[in-house]
Amino acid sequence: MARRGAGTPFLQQLSLLLLLHLGGTLGCASVTVSPPIVPLGSAVTASCTVQRELCQGLEQGRVRISWMLDNKPVAGSQRQGPGGTEVSNLTLPRFNHTQARLFCCVEWNGTKQRIGMAEIRAGYPPAKPLNLSCVLNLDDYGLTCQWQQGTNSHLPTSFVLKCMGSRAQAVTGCTPRGGHSHCTVPRQLLQLYRQMEIWVSATNSLGTAESEHLHIDPMDVAKLDPPTLQSIQSIPFQTDCIALAWDLAWGTKHMELQCELRYRAPEDPAWALVSGIIGQAGTAQHCGFLFGTQYSFQMRCRRSSASALGSWSEWSPVRNYTTHEKAPTGKLDAWWGAQPAGGRLEVQLRWKAPRQREANGRVLGYCVTLSPRRRGRDPPIICNTTRTQCNFSVPAATRRVYLSAYNAAGESAPTEVILLERTGQPLAGLRAVPGGERSLWVHWEAPLAPVTAYVLEWQRVAAEPGHCSVCWQMEHDGAATTALIQDGIEPFQRYSISLYPLYEGTVGVPIHTTAYSQQKAPSHAPKLHLKRISKSEAELCWEPLPVEVQNGFITSYTIFWASSITSTASATVNPSLNSFAIRGLKPSTLYKVHIMASTAAGSTNGTSLTLVTTVLDDTEIQFLFLSLGLVFVGLMVLLICFQKNERMKEQLWPSVPD
Repeated sequence: MARRGAGTPFLQQLSLLLLLHLGGTLGCASVTVSPPIVPLGSAVTASCTVQRELCQGLEQGRVRISWMLDNKPVAGSQRQGPGGTEVSNLTLPRFNHTQARLFCCVEWNGTKQRIGMAEIRAGYPPAKPLNLSCVLNLDDYGLTCQWQQGTNSHLPTSFVLKCMGSRAQAVTGCTPRGGHSHCTVPRQLLQLYRQMEIWVSATNSLGTAESEHLHIDPMDVAKLDPPTLQSIQSIPFQTDCIALAWDLAWGTKHMELQCELRYRAPEDPAWALVSGIIGQAGTAQHCGFLFGTQYSFQMRCRRSSASALGSWSEWSPVRNYTTHEKAPTGKLDAWWGAQPAGGRLEVQLRWKAPRQREANGRVLGYCVTLSPRRRGRDPPIICNTTRTQCNFSVPAATRRVYLSAYNAAGESAPTEVILLERTGQPLAGLRAVPGGERSLWVHWEAPLAPVTAYVLEWQRVAAEPGHCSVCWQMEHDGAATTALIQDGIEPFQRYSISLYPLYEGTVGVPIHTTAYSQQKAPSHAPKLHLKRISKSEAELCWEPLPVEVQNGFITSYTIFWASSITSTASATVNPSLNSFAIRGLKPSTLYKVHIMASTAAGSTNGTSLTLVTTVLDDTEIQFLFLSLGLVFVGLMVLLICFQKNERMKEQLWPSVPD
């Protein structure tokens, strides 16, 4: 019996194999789907016909047909068909899968067995191909076109590049391989110097779509080799102009070409473009260059008759050229500080380096003299430096010095610096707000008196200043009320800002403010110290945070305290204070206290301080000691009185005879 029972599963498996493989899904049941490819969201109908006599194991008994869409059961109807077949019909009102398998199943031996299968796909008609463009390769004269496929249709889609007007006088073209979006029409199918119509056709089971049609001459989209820049030279008499010479690429010299030149200096954000250059000329001139500046030049060309779809060659290799120098021009922005000392004037003069447009080359140095340079006379030089500041001593009566810059080509006209006294009217108000992570906007109120210019000074408020201990800039617009400062500004650093109005004949008294370009929570909180404690109060103190770790303006300090039997309490303290007294504590109780420092951008907690309140406060301790002292004094007085008073002594210590 045991052996028969053990063989039963084997027989069931063997019967199942016979059902699925000997009868098979082809001979036992047939599944039809109409249609097998549908638009996404459309209805699908299916039918499963089971021939009982071909399904081994199903000859006897009722056949129950069911359906599975992938792994999900779906309900269909069943009826008896002709010739003893069983037929089940199924309708899916909305097929929302892009791809799924539909299984026809029968119940056999208590389980569902799949005896038929059909695959259903859904999607959309192909989208219109976009951005068709073509380039003719002059090496093999093949026309390579590329495009962008439209939105995914979820169905297999074939693309064909089609051409009309070719030598075949019929629709020809090429088919991309490997799913690419480009292919090449060979030379034998092209007719150069003749208009052709080119488009892309996309086809799937639900339809066909075409791209926009291009009407081009293949030679108009020929990809030419770039020209070669041979020489670049300055024109001596037109000092801001240069002359260029180039050679055309081999194979393009017989063509009518139009070319473009582009150039830029290292600090320029974008290229400057010169168009409309005739390629066969081989030379060109252009003006408007800065003196003593290195430029990078490139050229490219295309056929003159090419339409807007015509292809430009690649840009030629970069060729660098430095224009010749010229003596610096313009005035220098200068700022000074002066202190009288022993009949002389100690002057610190600072200035801004000229901009590239005014430097006209590389500035070699600066000269400060007591009088302007005249023909045939060289004034005495009091400072000659390569830096942008100079300290010197002049007679106390000196009110003017002259500053000039020089390069290899000459010296600039002197800038007169008038050493005015700083006694003028100050401004009414000054404030600074962040202009970005590394900049500050400064706003002020214009004074009543007319202003010729403003000077802004700023420096980091820290133990170690940044790369400029005092940075400054001049605002030449006397009507301005705002300015942006950027030099040396860093986030989380405090800056002291001063503003000087420059009047006609005097300098105004400066007004000051402080600001941050960006704030964050302090690096750490102050360390608490216990100053005084009693049974109900504890006075705490702390050192103010150094500016370097504040990272912003301290808006408040918050003190937190708690014991093992009370919840956490807190109090906010004005940032100008450095002590706080906690009141209402319980006597002889251990408390943990910590402080939190806050800025507008965040807060930081400090370490905890543990303290224990006393049993008695100071007044009670003083009263206790005073009471004990009084009792002691009273006892001493009584003792002295007893010794001095004979009568009382006789009463307490009577004299007893031997």
